[in-house]
Amino acid sequence: MTATSTFTGDANPYSGGDPYADYRSADLPFTHLANLADRRLGAGVVAANDEFFAQRENLLVPERAEFDPEHFGHKGKIMDGWETRRRRGVSADHPWPAEDDHDWALVRLGAPGVIRGIVVDTAHFRGNYPQAVSVEATSVPGSPSPEDLLAEDVKWTTLVPRTAVGGHAANGFTVDAEQRFTHLRVNQHPDGGIARLRVHGEVVPDPAWLAALGTFDVVALENGGQVEDASNLFYSPATNTIQPGRSRKMDDGWETRRRRDRGHDWIRYRLADRSAIRAIEIDTAYLKGNSAGWASVSVRDGEDGDWREVLPRTRLQPDTNHRFVLPEQAVGTHARVDIFPDGGISRLRLFGSLTEDGAAHLSARHQELGG
Repeated sequence: MTATSTFTGDANPYSGGDPYADYRSADLPFTHLANLADRRLGAGVVAANDEFFAQRENLLVPERAEFDPEHFGHKGKIMDGWETRRRRGVSADHPWPAEDDHDWALVRLGAPGVIRGIVVDTAHFRGNYPQAVSVEATSVPGSPSPEDLLAEDVKWTTLVPRTAVGGHAANGFTVDAEQRFTHLRVNQHPDGGIARLRVHGEVVPDPAWLAALGTFDVVALENGGQVEDASNLFYSPATNTIQPGRSRKMDDGWETRRRRDRGHDWIRYRLADRSAIRAIEIDTAYLKGNSAGWASVSVRDGEDGDWREVLPRTRLQPDTNHRFVLPEQAVGTHARVDIFPDGGISRLRLFGSLTEDGAAHLSARHQELGG
């Protein structure tokens, strides 16, 4: 594990104006990957030992933390994060917390997978952030209860050892653990507050589940699809196009800046594994005056394969879900959607099933990662 961006110490007390003006952050090499702890994927904070000042569920709110200097409740200042009470020692002679005292929260990942990086965000916790944090992970099948996860026979792997962090900062940690995890235990030493938790990595789906489904969305994030690259990310991330469910607002899709040249925009995807695609959905929900004018879809079989257009350039309507049945199945490992000339789409769905060799490869990887 490497501390990618190290911040320590208090931030300055809030003195008015933009509360993010002195927020400490840095470019992190893993944030382009999916957030496995995304609520839209089904992630949740299933338990915490203490949440006296602010609820544990705030950790996974997708929007950035907000700060209202006038917002107080019966327990004190109301913060947009997870905040525990101040720990105390055992007596007047020993008023300080013990070395091992800490608070914890159990997080269920929305999609099990390999974790590449973690962000422990202490935004607005300027003098009340934890002195240090640590993060552990485990893999437990099914839907375990908090009691199941806390049982003595559960094996936890340390992803982030106890490390000092800074207040009002995005504390980033690169993770090097080639294993498939389902749950995290986030510890703050000895107490304090964390605004947001982000867990970036690669989804590793359960092959048995996909086999039982038969036909499914082979590019969906929850099924192991991922965005490899995109021409433009000016307004919103391309990963939005493979999130679960329909878009609920304009920025829950992918939108590019306005082009003033003769080019066009595109997204390139890696499928769950080698698949046979039989139907396509392109949704422009909530994109009314800024949806793409036309779109096409191409498929490539293998890293060095040639792109083959399977849906020719087709007119799109604003705020509409478009469905296409392919005249013949398209087999491949990658897909690309091209939009003309610019604008956006909210979702792309590629319905099909794994090929025999795709299913075998996915099962082998799942087993190698301890699934």
